[in-house]
Amino acid sequence: VALAELIAKGDVSPEELLEAAIASTEECNGDINAVVTKMYEEAERFVQEDLPSDGPLRGVPFLLKDLRAQYAGIPTTAGSRFFTDAIPDHDSELVIRYKNAGLVIFGKTNTPEFGGNCSTEPILFGPTKNPWNLNRTSGGSSGGAGAVVAARILPAAHGSDGGGSIRIPASCCGVFGLKPTRGRNPAGPDFGEAWSGLSVEHALTTSVRDSAVILDASEGPAPGDPYVAPPKQRPYSEEVGRDPGQLKIAFSTTARSGVPVDADCLLAVEQTALLCEELGHQVIETEPSFDGAELGEAVRRIIGANMMAGIVTHSKATGREPGTNDIERVIQLRSGMGDEITGTHYALALQTIHRVGRVIGRFMTNFDVIMTPTVARPPLMLGELNTDTDDVPTFLQNLYGFIPFTAVFNATGQPAMSVPLHWNGDGLPIGVQFASAYGDEATLFRLAGQLEQARPWADRRPPVNVED
Repeated sequence: VALAELIAKGDVSPEELLEAAIASTEECNGDINAVVTKMYEEAERFVQEDLPSDGPLRGVPFLLKDLRAQYAGIPTTAGSRFFTDAIPDHDSELVIRYKNAGLVIFGKTNTPEFGGNCSTEPILFGPTKNPWNLNRTSGGSSGGAGAVVAARILPAAHGSDGGGSIRIPASCCGVFGLKPTRGRNPAGPDFGEAWSGLSVEHALTTSVRDSAVILDASEGPAPGDPYVAPPKQRPYSEEVGRDPGQLKIAFSTTARSGVPVDADCLLAVEQTALLCEELGHQVIETEPSFDGAELGEAVRRIIGANMMAGIVTHSKATGREPGTNDIERVIQLRSGMGDEITGTHYALALQTIHRVGRVIGRFMTNFDVIMTPTVARPPLMLGELNTDTDDVPTFLQNLYGFIPFTAVFNATGQPAMSVPLHWNGDGLPIGVQFASAYGDEATLFRLAGQLEQARPWADRRPPVNVED
């Protein structure tokens, strides 16, 4: 937002900002491997020929995650060797809205194959490294975006979230990440919904304000959408800084799946609970009751089926089947679940996530916000989540042992955010997750703005960052 204001006042030109963003990328990307597709010429042409005359973010450089977001003429690889020839002939609706807002897209960020990992380590592009510690994961699946924002290459970058993929890297990288309500942003024209409604798109940002302004520019229904989120009462940018009032906050540090939670992640929530009480909120330790194992199995089946659907669609479009080395071994086996489950299994999985949504929906009639750890451990070492293995049970055990708190809100469709409120003794960031009722991003933006004022994080920079 501040960059857009500089352009509007004539203090800097879009060309100068783009040049600076490219220079920042070249300065840091060799260390973190976050930007995997460079679109410098396309961005320069957009600035010269197609930049709108107005827009809330006119001239601000921006990066897309290399998954789902279609930019005409540029490969959308989804982090997969099988999809390197997936070159769309059109922009997705979200990209159109970003362009109309004035954002200048100059590249794409790294993602694990098909978004199927919470660590960004695809064979195609190699691992994205965490700017706070280059031996650690930046999270996933929007790990490239998280690293870009943490290193201050940009103040904001696009991400998507099908099981925590905005919130997890936000936690690992010490930035703000909000997953909007299901149906808030359009998925078309290529999808009615992604991952059967589990996955949505938005952004990772340094500030709460920037997240709100970007969502204001992108949200709302598009022709043909199968459903839409409840309309907002006012611009989200007006919610940031607005008094949230006294909120009734339920908090829990127990994973429904039963996996252990690291002491640093427990401490992050406990300290945040005290902060929320200091800010005048009512904080109660309680949680909704549902079968975490049953939900996890339902989510795995839905994701596996959707992964296989994507492979089949691309096979039909190209006339070729994936070879042995085209898809990573864990992803082959996970997507293979899509062929193994029956239509009945799939219907039962959908019934499970809808049932959990009802349980938590009723719980939210008594609370404004649910607070939990974002992840169960500090950022993992690179290599702990290796998708080039045949040992899928161990991979899934490690995966869900790291992220037991996020996927439930993809199942319910509620908005949820990770707020960077804690750093451990090793200097690694650990986020705290908040979720509100379906359609109620406003409460999250008001609370996040209040927390940002009470415990600012923007000046905390990792060892790898763009120099001022």
